[in-house]
Amino acid sequence: MGHTSLDKIKALQKNPANVRNLCILAHVDHGKTTLADSLVASNGIISSRLTGKLRYLDSREDEQIRGITMKSSAISLHYAAGEKDYLINLIDSPGHVDFSSEVSTAVRLCDGAIVIVDAVEGVCPQTQAVLRQAWLENIRPVLVINKIDRLIMELKLTSQEAYTHLQKILEQVNAVTGSLFTSKVLEDRAVKEERAEEDKEEGDIEPAECPGSEQVYDWSAGLEDSDDSQLYFSPDQGNVVFASAIDGWGFSIQQFAQIHSQRMGIRAEVLLKTLWGDFYLNAKAKKIMKGAHAKGKKPLFVQLVLDNIWSLYDAVVTRRDKEKIEKMMMSLGVKVMTRDLRHSDPKVLLSAICSQWLPVSQAVLFMVCDKLPSPLDMTSERIERLMSVGARRFHSLPLQTQELKSAFMQCSSDDTAPVIVFVSKMFMVDAKALPQNKQRPLTQEEMAQRRELARQRHTEKLAAIQQTESGEGNAQSGSTTLATTPGGDNTIGSEGVSGQMQALSLKAKPEEGKETFVAFARVYSGVVRRGQKVFVMGPKYDPAQGLRILPEGSTSVSACLPPVPHLACCTMDSLYLLMGRELEELEEVPSGNVLGIGGLEECVLKSATLSTSPALPPFIPLNFEATPIVRVAIEPKHPSEMPKLVRGMRLLNQADPCAEVLIQETGEHVLVTAGEVHLQRCLDDLRERFAKIEISASKPIIPFRETVIRPPKVDMVNEDLGKQQKVAVLHQVKESDTLHLDPSGLVTLTTPNRQATVGVRAIPLPEEVTLLLEGSADLIRTLEQACQAQREGRTLDMSTWTLDALMGLKSRLEVLLQGRKWRNAVDRIWAFGPRRYGPNILLNSVEGYQKPSVWHCLERKKGEKEGGEKADASAIRDFDNSIVSGFQLATLSGPMCEEPLMGVCFSMERWDMNFPTQRTHLDSVTEEDSNSRDASVSSGKAGGVGETPSQAEGAVAGESQGRRRAEVGAGLVDCYGPFSGQLIAAVKEACRHAFQAKPQRLMAAMYTCEIMATAEVLGRVYGVLGKREGRVLQEEMKEGTEMFIIKAVLPVAESFGFADEIRKRTSGLASPQLVFSHWEVISSDPSWVPTTEEEYLHFGEKADSANQALKYMNAVRRRKGLYVEEKIVEHGEKQRTLSKNK
Repeated sequence: MGHTSLDKIKALQKNPANVRNLCILAHVDHGKTTLADSLVASNGIISSRLTGKLRYLDSREDEQIRGITMKSSAISLHYAAGEKDYLINLIDSPGHVDFSSEVSTAVRLCDGAIVIVDAVEGVCPQTQAVLRQAWLENIRPVLVINKIDRLIMELKLTSQEAYTHLQKILEQVNAVTGSLFTSKVLEDRAVKEERAEEDKEEGDIEPAECPGSEQVYDWSAGLEDSDDSQLYFSPDQGNVVFASAIDGWGFSIQQFAQIHSQRMGIRAEVLLKTLWGDFYLNAKAKKIMKGAHAKGKKPLFVQLVLDNIWSLYDAVVTRRDKEKIEKMMMSLGVKVMTRDLRHSDPKVLLSAICSQWLPVSQAVLFMVCDKLPSPLDMTSERIERLMSVGARRFHSLPLQTQELKSAFMQCSSDDTAPVIVFVSKMFMVDAKALPQNKQRPLTQEEMAQRRELARQRHTEKLAAIQQTESGEGNAQSGSTTLATTPGGDNTIGSEGVSGQMQALSLKAKPEEGKETFVAFARVYSGVVRRGQKVFVMGPKYDPAQGLRILPEGSTSVSACLPPVPHLACCTMDSLYLLMGRELEELEEVPSGNVLGIGGLEECVLKSATLSTSPALPPFIPLNFEATPIVRVAIEPKHPSEMPKLVRGMRLLNQADPCAEVLIQETGEHVLVTAGEVHLQRCLDDLRERFAKIEISASKPIIPFRETVIRPPKVDMVNEDLGKQQKVAVLHQVKESDTLHLDPSGLVTLTTPNRQATVGVRAIPLPEEVTLLLEGSADLIRTLEQACQAQREGRTLDMSTWTLDALMGLKSRLEVLLQGRKWRNAVDRIWAFGPRRYGPNILLNSVEGYQKPSVWHCLERKKGEKEGGEKADASAIRDFDNSIVSGFQLATLSGPMCEEPLMGVCFSMERWDMNFPTQRTHLDSVTEEDSNSRDASVSSGKAGGVGETPSQAEGAVAGESQGRRRAEVGAGLVDCYGPFSGQLIAAVKEACRHAFQAKPQRLMAAMYTCEIMATAEVLGRVYGVLGKREGRVLQEEMKEGTEMFIIKAVLPVAESFGFADEIRKRTSGLASPQLVFSHWEVISSDPSWVPTTEEEYLHFGEKADSANQALKYMNAVRRRKGLYVEEKIVEHGEKQRTLSKNK
């Protein structure tokens, strides 16, 4: 097929039924970009000889050097199947785990996916990840089993063994898909049961309608009734292609069914059903029969398909039998150029034959057009999921929003249809590469004009030469005559000519080094036109609020509209057709197509939803598999270039979907990336594209967490602990006149002005509770926002689903926090921390202080009486917020190395305030009321004093109460500073000392490491893992191969250079995949010293063996500029050798 013109592609865009938006997904090095090259070559964009060598869609220099794809890039291809013309919008995506965010951006814009699996390696970790991403986005996958040539050339398998191996690979892929399907069915069933219970509570279902429903329970999981017929990959369904992209061949069962039906006289439909499976050909009866395996016969697939391919490889590559090759070419009807026949590399001849006999592009594109859905076939389930952002369900959205579902389904390109566009990422393009700045080919008229201008310039030069050759007198007279002759006009005109030429040369020259952002987007409804204005929906935009504020029927964007929270307006300055490394300018793009949009860099950060209708909610956020965990601090080599670095980091943050840029409290500019390769790419981009300055990056900043554990029962040599060890742990806290440590671990601390005393105890949280709090951070943040709104007298609208989720979180906490010490703990939660939503808890255990818990706003939402609420709200003591602030500061930076705490509960068991009775600057009545109320709720006071606050509460309203608290705070300023500040500092120090009174441990971030290696290098892999504190969890052999899959956990702190070291030690035969998994407690105590006799015997008096936790802790303290306790020189005197003492 020849090169397709731009006009043809524009025409194809207008028919969404024949448009296919698809992406290529696979594990790293499974052949995505090589297959994409084959598809691109089918359109004549590149030569078929360069397939697999050029890697056309890898346009970055570092992609070509490393040989891996690092960013998703799109190209539009034309495919003609019979009388139908199809437009294929193809997106090539990375396979490396560090760039899985690019896969998420690609998957969101597509309706289908080509999943590629290596025929030797089979299903790898990233294959499972991309299948899961495709499943979560509700897009339909098709399968390409690639690199089948490796089964012949590397593994030396027979065609029969290869068939068995391919069957196993299909089973592995289908097992992953089946597990995803099962989890979805079970989830749907759980949702249905919840809804049924809600309906029953509301009284929608009467008991008469479901007789005996209480006695009979349906134990079926719903899997039997679910339709999974179209779910799995099977060659006879036409959704599997077997290929070798590097050799240029690929086929589906349909192709061979049609070839052999003509030769054998068997109907193609019969062959299609029997070519894959346990069928064989009975030569005598000329029938296809079942039971090939039981009877020891060759399966039909081996006999009719694989044997032909194996014999071709044997003749061309292995034996190089010219006579046999010629016979094969004659029977296949293939003509090959003479230079290919004489080429020294047999692979050149092989690809020349295969690309004509079984072209891979034809097989893949036919499968894509036949099996993958068009934009018109988008499922309602996917649409509802895209629009149900956060905790909102589709049915709870406004009616106008729900009506937009039909616009998605129709995918209409009418002028009346609302424009709906989703931007999945922003990518930077050099200004020179933009179509409007490119030098276009000259037309015939422009070429004639330039020829004329060149002639005029030539005559001008000749005239100047003649003028210089003549004498001075002649020159003067000649100049006077020139002024009057028509030649004089030429002289004046020549200035114009040079000016015109200069204008022509500078006309299309863009600003040097300037780069611009282009949005990678898809149109879901309507027609996008150049210069069109649209709304930009922020991630927190609420369509119900927008519809209330905006005037009714305002679908067009205009400047006179009232401001709406999280809703902005922008203009789409230019539209582009994405053609790999090239961009083509468009005037309009109809619905169902992928495009690039220019001019959105001021409105869109990374991704956004655009529409002309304010009723559209923002789409759900992209689902990223990799979590950014690797941090480095960046600074310019020359301090004067700091503004350039700040601008460059802002551009990098916008251009990379996964990278995060932040400024720490210390003032450091920190870059957070997903892994080592991702970090290297970001640093290169900063140096060469965004900041364009010399930068220096620190060593990776490793995140840690600090926690406490229960007192261990055995020492470091697994002996039972005596009292000596417990005393050593408890007396780490030094007592003073303001600080007292109870033997039970209760720390009591008094403020410097001796007017308040707080008592805090640190308790380790159960591991399940820590994991629950960490996973529910968004819910806890919503809860805190509701409580904050309630304190400020505002109302925060929360959906029923959010309320149910919060109540579910509370009930799960109640189940997990069982036992005597956790009695009523959930109702006594004062705050979460750090940042008010972290995995640490502050408990209210102060006697007599009945403060409303954090769940109070939920009870109010459920419909408590107003009077009760006011009474509860007024029960909050003065300076309550100072206690919470002190707790937040303590949990944000722990005492070990100023890292955040995790899994710690601080129980506030004492809070006494003792103010002086005489005041000079405050109203006496107000002061007495506040003092009596403060005294009444402090622990250790008599119960009779508590009568005064109730009288004061009845008399004083909320406003006067707030004013009174401000007055009290203003009056409590002394030489130690404001009292609230003293209380914050006291609580923070008390929490830190209570933390140190318990056995403290560091928590390290852990990677899950999956390594594929052969048996020969297994020992070396284990050696590298052991050296880097890794722990092997599982080792299993892949069936039918010599490959082992090792699953291990590895600390993030030890992961830098890990991949390179493994590759060096194993000569490239093993490659790891690292994905952030969890936080894990390091078992060794950083402050451990030998205390028992057994420990002295085992570790020696110095105990100078490596303490991993101490090494990590000192490294963090050294980086932060904190004091590190270490001996620089142990023995100062010189070493005296025997020779000197003679």
